[in-house]
Amino acid sequence: MSIARIGRHLIARRARVRKAFPPASLAAIEQAIKASEARHAGQIRFVVEGALDGRPLFCDQSARERALDIFSQLRIWDTAQNSGVLIYVLLADRNVEIVADRGIDAAVGHAAWERICRAMEAEFRAGRFQQGVLAGIDAVTAFLTTHFPKAGAGPNELPDKPVVL
Repeated sequence: MSIARIGRHLIARRARVRKAFPPASLAAIEQAIKASEARHAGQIRFVVEGALDGRPLFCDQSARERALDIFSQLRIWDTAQNSGVLIYVLLADRNVEIVADRGIDAAVGHAAWERICRAMEAEFRAGRFQQGVLAGIDAVTAFLTTHFPKAGAGPNELPDKPVVL
């Protein structure tokens, strides 16, 4: 556990999330998810967390481990076709992680998810948070459209609204 990481997390709070993702950005992300899910049978969730605190921080939980925890807590794995995808942003570490349910993950693979994450992180470094997330949603949508095409109306199994932790 690095003292620098602890310091970053202790000073990076919700104010940083509000600055990077103001209400209008969160609304645009929600609309992008809604539009995306109209094109395929997958489910996308977006979660942004300003910083870790308490146990996750002091146990030196990585962004990947945290994303896996959130994937489970939000029950993204609980979709009928195993087609749930979590886009998780941990601002204090400037890290993006994508966790996909086994159905879509088997079709796409880790390397493709990593490319999307790195492209989003590049946008974030340039201060383009909303654009980075929208580009990430578009990239995930391309995979979901290919591997889980829309077949009828189908239910919206997970909320489209972004989660801010």
